[in-house]
Amino acid sequence: MTNHTFSLAWRLFRHETKRGELTIILLAIILSVASVLSLSLFSERLQQALSDKSAEFIAADRVLDADKPVDLGWIEQAKQMKLNTAHQVYARSMVFANEQMDLVDLRAADSGYPLKGKVKISQQPFSPGEITETLPATGEAWIESQLFQTLSVSIGDKIEVGDAEFTVTQVLSEVPDAGFNVFGGDPKVLIPKADLAATNIEGPGSRVGYSYFFTGEKDDLDDYYTWLKPQLDREIHDWDSVEDENTRIGRSVGRAGQYFLLASLLAIVLAAVSIAVAAQRYSQRHYDPVAIMKTLGAPKAMVQKIYLLQILFITALGITIGAVLGFVIQQLVVTAIADKVDVSIDVWHWRPLLIAIFTGTVCAVLFSLYPLLKLFSVSPLRVLRRDLGANLSSRLIQFLASGGAIFLLMWAYSQNLKVSAILFSSGIALVVGLLFVTYGLIWLGRKMGQGRMGAWQLAWARIHRRAMDNSVQLISFAVTIMLLLVVLVMRNDMVQQWQDQLPEGTPNYFMVNISQAQQPELEQHFLQNGVEVKKFYPIVRGRFAAINDEKVRTAVSKEDPEKQNQGRNGLGREANLTWSNELQNGSKVIDGKWFGDNPLPEEDPSPFQVSVEQGLAERIDIKMGDTLTFNIGSEIVHTQVTSIRDVHWQSMQPNFFFVIEPRALQNFTPTYISSFNLPTQRKADVTQLMQPFANVTLIDVDARINQLRNIVDQVSMAVEFILILVLAAGSLVLIAQVQASMDERQQELAILRTLGAKGNLIRASVVFEFVIIGVVAGIMAALANELTLYMLQTQIFQMQASLHWQYWAVAPIAGAIVVGILGALGCWRLLSLNTSHLLRQMV
Repeated sequence: MTNHTFSLAWRLFRHETKRGELTIILLAIILSVASVLSLSLFSERLQQALSDKSAEFIAADRVLDADKPVDLGWIEQAKQMKLNTAHQVYARSMVFANEQMDLVDLRAADSGYPLKGKVKISQQPFSPGEITETLPATGEAWIESQLFQTLSVSIGDKIEVGDAEFTVTQVLSEVPDAGFNVFGGDPKVLIPKADLAATNIEGPGSRVGYSYFFTGEKDDLDDYYTWLKPQLDREIHDWDSVEDENTRIGRSVGRAGQYFLLASLLAIVLAAVSIAVAAQRYSQRHYDPVAIMKTLGAPKAMVQKIYLLQILFITALGITIGAVLGFVIQQLVVTAIADKVDVSIDVWHWRPLLIAIFTGTVCAVLFSLYPLLKLFSVSPLRVLRRDLGANLSSRLIQFLASGGAIFLLMWAYSQNLKVSAILFSSGIALVVGLLFVTYGLIWLGRKMGQGRMGAWQLAWARIHRRAMDNSVQLISFAVTIMLLLVVLVMRNDMVQQWQDQLPEGTPNYFMVNISQAQQPELEQHFLQNGVEVKKFYPIVRGRFAAINDEKVRTAVSKEDPEKQNQGRNGLGREANLTWSNELQNGSKVIDGKWFGDNPLPEEDPSPFQVSVEQGLAERIDIKMGDTLTFNIGSEIVHTQVTSIRDVHWQSMQPNFFFVIEPRALQNFTPTYISSFNLPTQRKADVTQLMQPFANVTLIDVDARINQLRNIVDQVSMAVEFILILVLAAGSLVLIAQVQASMDERQQELAILRTLGAKGNLIRASVVFEFVIIGVVAGIMAALANELTLYMLQTQIFQMQASLHWQYWAVAPIAGAIVVGILGALGCWRLLSLNTSHLLRQMV
């Protein structure tokens, strides 16, 4: 019996594939698998490429920073686990030359450094660097451009570092792990690690750090960290990756990953909707064959096996074709954008394929469950009475199966309960709202469909008559439009925020140590040379000493480890303190009141006011009203926290943890920070610009900005591809939904033609019907879009939430145009048939 059932199911499957009965459900499964596989595989490959590229910002895949040398056994274990390693010692030290001195960021690296990225050097200060594969030889030092100014040295001159003397042989243009600490960073000096001992800077009282770099396969790195983690001391060790790095690039890559995840989740939902629509139509078209089989004595179990096997056949075929198509699409896109986006096609990821297969299977089975149950419940009497449908009336099974399938797929793919819950709850809210709207349309259709029968009245009458089917179409269209809006708006908002980080004219050079007397002369000199200097920020250096008279902990030397746990956490270094009554661009007060809105007179005896950056306040537990104490030179300044600021760190402008009201620092002599933009083609003019101001230190961040822009451009192009794929998936869902109503529309058209309705009247009524549905779906989609975006932007992407009023107009208009055109095109073949052809196809 089993073989006979299988044989019959296979024969029916072959027969129906020739007739095209299974075309829609096959295309829906192919769509789901191809969309998920292409999106997921491209996303994983791009994420890997971005991670590899971004790893250059820390010179490795993972970095272990330590306050003292680590056990050599840890390094040996890493090598045994197939990891590449390198070592670097860093310290802040004084460098002397020509009776000048400067505080520098000293780097002593071994021959393996850097594991990711490249060191760049040049022969002239502030000139473009070239990649080098070597490091300084014994007795040599490579120094950054600004040191040539402050120390008055040239290539070939000697400098002193501790007890050792080095010959300057190259200008150090760029190191991969330079970071973005423009305003607190010291100029770098790179020497061989073998020469570090001769400097004697690792003695008592020194503050030396140790970096250990690792690269390798992700699984090997994770396994090594699992082995290493129990041996790490949080007070001494810090394990970092580029994803953990709290920098612009880390945030950009992380946000891009979240967007890819979101887009893939929405593609899954769109695929699920298309399969549900196709399965519904498939089951309705097979009511008659099931009734005939039951009339001929086929047991219910046999009927169930036959159609379940057909679903399995079509699922296997759809998954196979979809997987091949998804892989081909992804390969073509990667090849097409290879010049602009560095995505390797040699790396294969199994997870996207498994997710695609899982998606196709779950969608086909669970979204076909309710239609198949209805199919199995068809009565044999349908052979005599064609008006009889299925006996299964409860839709609870459908809601549970469909909703459960969507949430299961979201959760399985994302492994992020919050994202899945936001999207799922937004979809539920939209569906519930649309059910109420459907009743309104039924009532409105009854009213508008009365009177003289024109195209408009005929469209409303059809909406009233096909209320339940239209409600399904309405929900499908609205969900699809909503999801497309979410992807589109998130793409626009994210790309805009990325572009806003580094707009044209972003300063690529910064000047520090400008005296007050030099300001007018410097500004005039730069203007004469066609360069605009940005705002001057006053700076005094001070140490953050106490919170509410409780001393805060700062970095201590290695011979005093017992002091490590004394006091609250602090900055561990001197802070750049500034004062201003103006709130910086991009910053906003999120708690308290900005003191600049109501500045106090200088003689006012009330406590000095200070505004604290939000992240620092959270990290070291600073609250409104706290008293903060600073040591500035030989004086102590007490301040009271009157506001907490959200600072736009992504902007390339000076930002500060502490901003104090001007009357607090009026007795201190500041230096100033400023910046300017100089096009790459004018780099040679830097020396002329800075020549009259020997004491001013110039910091070149042009290379870092270009590196960041390159990453952002790649991410933006990838976002464009993701958007195109999701738009294509959504369009196919809309087409599938239109096709699902073809059988009933064929009967309606035949009756209208028989009654003498003109072709123009019928065509116009069909277009009006879809336009009405498209407008309502667009309005509801715009509402649900705002709810979803608010949750995603505030809870997931950490973006500024805002209303998108333009889409309240765009969504209904786009819904009317797109749904109207798709409806007309989908029905065009039927609309072009004459009455005799329509009647013959119904037989």
